[in-house]
Formats: sequence, C-alpha cells, structure tokens
Amino acid sequence: MLSVSRGSSCFAGRCVSSLELVAGKIASRQRLTQDDGVLLLRSAGLNQLGAWAQAERYRRFPEKQVTFVVDSNPNYTNVCDTDCTFCAFYRRPGEADAYTLTPEQMGEKVAAAANRGATRVLIQGGHNPALGLDYYLNMISYLHKEFPQVHLHLFSAPEIRAIAKYIDQSVDFVLKAFWDAGLRTIPGGGAEILTDKVRRTISVKKGTPDEWLDVHRQAHKIGYTTTATMMFGHVETDHDVVEHLDRLRTLQDETRGFFAFIPWSFKLGDTPLSATVKKEAGAGRYLRILALARLYLDNVPHIQGSWFSEGKKTGQLSLHFGADDFGGTLIEENVLANAQWENRTTTPEVVRIIQDAGFVPVERTSTYEQVKVYPGPAVASEFNQNFAGGAYARP
Repeated sequence: MLSVSRGSSCFAGRCVSSLELVAGKIASRQRLTQDDGVLLLRSAGLNQLGAWAQAERYRRFPEKQVTFVVDSNPNYTNVCDTDCTFCAFYRRPGEADAYTLTPEQMGEKVAAAANRGATRVLIQGGHNPALGLDYYLNMISYLHKEFPQVHLHLFSAPEIRAIAKYIDQSVDFVLKAFWDAGLRTIPGGGAEILTDKVRRTISVKKGTPDEWLDVHRQAHKIGYTTTATMMFGHVETDHDVVEHLDRLRTLQDETRGFFAFIPWSFKLGDTPLSATVKKEAGAGRYLRILALARLYLDNVPHIQGSWFSEGKKTGQLSLHFGADDFGGTLIEENVLANAQWENRTTTPEVVRIIQDAGFVPVERTSTYEQVKVYPGPAVASEFNQNFAGGAYARP
C-alpha cells in the first residue's frame, strides 16, 4: 500500500526521498544517494535539473570559461576478438579490411594532427591478440620522441586488460611498463554501463564493472590520472545509470584519480545491438544524465559536454546543464564514423560555439593547463539571450 507523507513516499515499508527533500540536499550540497539520483533522473523537471547542475558548476568554477582541447583520435588497429554488440568499428582477426598500423604509420597521423595545432592524441584500438607488449612500448617511445609537444592519452582499461591477458602478465605489470615508457594519462573508454546486467548483454567479453574499475584503481595508485565515461541509450535502466555514477564516485573517494567524466549516447549502425534498440536517445535524455552527473559526481572536477556525439546544438546546450568543458576538436575519429555518425568541427568553430553560448573559450592541454584564452562573446547571441535571466543564468 502506498502512503505519502510530507517530504517522502513510502511503499511496502521502504521510504525514498521526495524531490522536495532532494532539492534541500542539493541546496546544502549534501551527498546524493542512489535513490536520490533515480528520483532526479525520472521525476525532476529538465529545466530545474539543469538549473541545479549549473549552479553547482559555478560553485566549482566561478568564471564563465569553458575549456576545450585541440586533439585527434586515431586508431592503431581495428582487429578485435571481443565482439561487442554495439561496435561497428572492429574486425575479426583475418578479415579482409582488418588493419594494424606500425608506430611510424601512427606517427604520420600524429604529425598531421600536430600540424593542425593538436596538443593531444587519444589513441585506442581493438583487442588484437597478435600484438605483444613491445608493440605498445615501441609506439609510446616513438611518439614521445618524435612529438614531445603532443600529450599521449592512450589505451582504455579493457585494452590494458586484454594486453595483460595476451602476454600472460598482470594489469599492474602492463601499467608500470607503460608508465616507465612515459605514459601518464589513460582514457576512460570501455566503461559503457558499469552494471553486470548491462555488460552481460552488450559486451560480455569486455570484463565486469569491477574489472574496469580495478584497472583505473591500479593506474591511479601508480600515479596516472584518467577520465571516466558512460555510453547510454541502449538497454540500461535509470537504476543502471545511477549505479554507474555511484561506482565511479566510490572509486574517486578512494583514489582521487579521475579528472573528468564524459557521457555519450549509443549510435545506431550496422551492429547487433541496433536491431534491439532501434531508436537513439534524444537530447533531453543526454542533458538529464549530464546534469545529474554534475550533481552526483561531487568529487570529479570536470564534466564534459559533447558537440561530437550529441550534435553541436545539444553540445552547446550542455554548457548550460553543468558542463564546464567542451571536449576535443577530434581532427580524426573512426569509431562512430563506422556507425555512420559523422560530425566534424574546427578550432574556430568550437570557439564560436562556446562564445555563442555566452562563455569565454579557453584552449587547454589534456591535463587542463591553459594554452590560450579567447575573447568572450562580443554581443549576446540569440541563443544566449534565451537563457539570460532564465533558469540557466549564472546565480
């Protein structure tokens, strides 16, 4: 029997927070529970959720600055034996269009990006059983030597686990070898949704949530800083989304090694999962999850909005829903391109998008050192005027 009292709702003797109580916790900056997170995701008005997230963003970053990095995301191999149901990029070993690039060939891609102003490359690839540890060490060493001005942000947690398995060594052994070769930061790819139920459905060979988290835990203990991601919009529930955020927050309490969180939505393509999902998540779902992340991840500094995965207008809106960072310019990107999702930009366009949203663009390095501060918006754009004085205005 459902009973309702002021500030709470109870069912079968179990009470969960009401929006009124959760709003009070947000105002006093108390830590949210998983029940609070689910309630916000399901029941909070989108505008109100965005306003709460934006207020928290300004508490952490009072200046009206939005950062971005000039970068590229080339891939060294598309060979993979992990068979994720959502991936259109990978090829099985031996397929006609499978490829693996040498360090020198990767150097050509990094050189092309550096010539266009890139200060970072984010390099990932498939789980290729034919590659030994020396391949990865040679790549790190070669790229460091040839491009000392470009930060290397390499190899996701599932890749690192796969490499350790192929060479019959521990994850710690691989991470320390990469550290000794000069690697310092690791991207947060491969998280998808950090619940056992979802991973058994979409990426059963990719490892459990605990295994993904443990790679980052070990990396943080060595000295790496890393990002964390979420790919939603497929088979997950609201509870799965909040459990994912809670697992990240718990590890961050322990290690303080995550410097940014980046959510994006699943893209339909020629994949088995597309036959099940059929419809992509919309802008509202993205903005709702982004705003919740700003409120829930109270110990992760940066929340990254995405012009790339969600489109430029939705990416622009993300800057009013708690995001303080606009990600990278992605001079090269292949994974989503294989799912027929093509979206390109340039540094001048990123600067203009940020300015038109009413913010000051700041080019940064991969580790958030400022490279260049651009002028703020000369005049209030039509986009920004819609927000001025409204729910998303700076408090």
